[in-house]
Amino acid sequence: MRGGEKILLTHGSGGKLAHELVEKSFVKAFDNPLLAKLDDSAVIDFSGRLAFTTDSYVVSPIFFPGGDIGKLAVCGTVNDLAMCGAKPLYLSLSFIIEEGLPQSELKKIVESVQRAAQEAGVKIVTGDTKVVHRGSADELFINTAGIGIIPEGVDISGSNATPGDRVLLSGPIGDHGIAVLSRREGLSFSTQLKSDCAPLNGLVDEMLNASSNIHCLRDPTRGGLATTLNEMAKQSKVSIRIEEEKVPVRDEVLAACEMLGFDPLYIANEGRLVAIVPAEDTDKVLKAMRRNHYGKEASLIGEVSANNPGRVVMRTTIGASRIVDMMVGDPLPRIC
Repeated sequence: MRGGEKILLTHGSGGKLAHELVEKSFVKAFDNPLLAKLDDSAVIDFSGRLAFTTDSYVVSPIFFPGGDIGKLAVCGTVNDLAMCGAKPLYLSLSFIIEEGLPQSELKKIVESVQRAAQEAGVKIVTGDTKVVHRGSADELFINTAGIGIIPEGVDISGSNATPGDRVLLSGPIGDHGIAVLSRREGLSFSTQLKSDCAPLNGLVDEMLNASSNIHCLRDPTRGGLATTLNEMAKQSKVSIRIEEEKVPVRDEVLAACEMLGFDPLYIANEGRLVAIVPAEDTDKVLKAMRRNHYGKEASLIGEVSANNPGRVVMRTTIGASRIVDMMVGDPLPRIC
């Protein structure tokens, strides 16, 4: 590839260098028949109900323990589709690159995107590349869109929680936020903490095979578990009660939160999900979750009630009750 070892403004000009960047960096890595046509749009045949989502990723730094902005973009978009019960199929991927980004770093991110897409079973079918002046962005931003098919009989929404339902969590909370913060601020821990960033559509498939009656799914990203539970409580006009001792948090995350004055309930996650399921299906869904690599530490953390609609309450380890409100402000900006 011409143009030296760094991205130049001419890589975003639409000319020869831009075409070389697209063909050698992106088309080659994400090769599939729909993308290979290089038309302005990908033409796709569908039948059934579609799920469609879009997101943007501005995480800082772009490389962090357990992942990078490329893996995060794929997993985040795949997971948004999966939380509707959809089977993710196709993604778009647009790069906004700051002039001066080393091409070696872009190559690593593209390879990470390819690995994450392969694991999730999705295809990158269209995209775009723009290069902006040095100082106009922070190394690299990524925008995505995703499309998936919702299977017959699946009806999953944050508004479907019903009194008596149980609340399941797929694993320990806070890993992603603290891992990103540790790299950004140069913090160190006795054990190397990594982001939980992962595609969860395979886990959701196994959960739906165990029960087609799952009411709600949500990945607790920005705002953490607390904000996600509040969103579902408000959407469904119910209250949710959780048990502090049943919410898994790693010692490293607890230590970092105590040191920095954070609450793990509000720390971002990128490879966890919250499920609200009928009481009678709890055991079989939980067993299915624990059989999957990304749900092996899943736990039952609470239940849904009709009392005090829209409120989330946590029973603490000392037996008191604490109201868990939605996050105000952003303790960890640029986390995704």
